[in-house]
This record gives sequence, C-alpha cells and structure tokens, in this order.
Amino acid sequence: MTAEVISELLREHINRLAATGKRTDGRAFDEPRPLTVQKNYIKNAEGSARVQLGDTDVLVGVKIDVGEPYPDTPNQGVLSTSAELVPLASPTFEAGPPSPTAIELARVVDRGIRESKTVNTEKLCITPKEKVWIMFIDIHALDYDGNLFDAASYGALAALSCAKVPASKIGKEDYPLPLEHWPISVTAAKIGGNVLVDPNLDEERIAAARITVTTDENGDIRAMQKGLRGSFSLDEVRAAIRTSQRVGKGLRGIIQRA
Repeated sequence: MTAEVISELLREHINRLAATGKRTDGRAFDEPRPLTVQKNYIKNAEGSARVQLGDTDVLVGVKIDVGEPYPDTPNQGVLSTSAELVPLASPTFEAGPPSPTAIELARVVDRGIRESKTVNTEKLCITPKEKVWIMFIDIHALDYDGNLFDAASYGALAALSCAKVPASKIGKEDYPLPLEHWPISVTAAKIGGNVLVDPNLDEERIAAARITVTTDENGDIRAMQKGLRGSFSLDEVRAAIRTSQRVGKGLRGIIQRA
C-alpha cells in the first residue's frame, strides 16, 4: 500500500479511538508518557541531561564560556540555544544545515527558558559591558517518537539545573548556575474534536493543530507556541493552559528530584 493509504488508515483508526475517549497507547487525553531524567550524563560538559519521554530520547548539553554581553544588556549573561536533528533519530530528519523544524524547536525551548527568567543572568556578569558568561544549550535528538518540544525543554531545564559556572577559568571557584525558576512546557495535539497531551509520533502525524504552553512553578504562563494549520477555539486554549498548569506540577517534580 502507498504511504498515503497507510496514513489515511492510521488517521481513521486514531480518530475512531479518540471519539470513544481512547488512545493507541492506552493513555488518558491529559496523561503524558513516562518521563525519565538522567542528569550529568556528559562528564565534560558544564551541565547535561538525557531525557526519555516515552520512546522519544533527547540528549542536552550545556557549555558555559566567557564572552561579550549584548549592548542592550551590558550586565547580563547570554543564552544561546541550538538543536540538531540527525537521521539517526528519524528517517525524516536530514543531515546538513538546521532545518526549519530544528530552528523552531530551538526557539521554543529558548523562549520558555528566557521568558521565565530561569537563570538569573545578572549573576553571570564578570565585568559590565566587557565580559559575561555565555550559556550554550545544545539539543540532540537520539530517537524520535513524537513531541520533541517537551522532551527537549525538559532536557534543557535538567541540564541547566545541574550545571556549574567554570569560574576557575578566570581564577575563581566554580559555582552552581543561579537557577531561580522551573518552567515546564506541555504540548497538546488536536485530533478531530479532541485535544491530547504529549502526542506520540502517530498522533503527531495526523494532528490538525498543536499548542505548547509553558508555565512556571507559580502557574504563570511564560510562553506559548501554536503549530500546524488547524485551529483551537478559545475554550480549547483555556483548557490547554489549565492542563499545562496541572500536568506541569508532576513533571516539574520529576526533573527537580532527578
């Protein structure tokens, strides 16, 4: 059978299950897949974590080095996030320059961390207007089974939470990265008239729309991203926000305790 026929059969099967309140893997609509977090996975990085969200597997490394601040924030450290999606993780990924998917992934993760002020960047200033610490977050997908947005976000937060500033490079003592907030993203996909949290690959493939909501430990919204061509009603967006706040509490605890 052609890929189009297989895709249509898959769509009908998942839609039929969703209409009866079920999912292909038996989860409830608001239930994420099991989350496993291993911190300090890479010994030669300032911080690192390997995260498995179901069968989606992501490795995140944090490198911290001395650099120049931005002119408009002369006394604050700098955050830079990048993502690499290689064929090893999925046959749909291609080698070469960052794809639009990789760029969007990096931006969504970066925005959640930046807008929640996860790291106190003022404490990363060495000499105002001259030298600050720059945080480089590198995301590597190892295995892709849907919802890279959340897996990469959890990996970045876990890696930052165990990272140390290498102050020994400038003759001082290393110290933990000044982490102050714990943003958690929760992504949901719209399938038919239903909204499903943490879509797996099959659900992601046939979804009409996607929404990612990032909230902090106080439940405040820090970032949102809507994807795909479909739309959400106002009530569906509000429900997605409430679900992100509720589900995020449990996921945040897993990352903090790892």
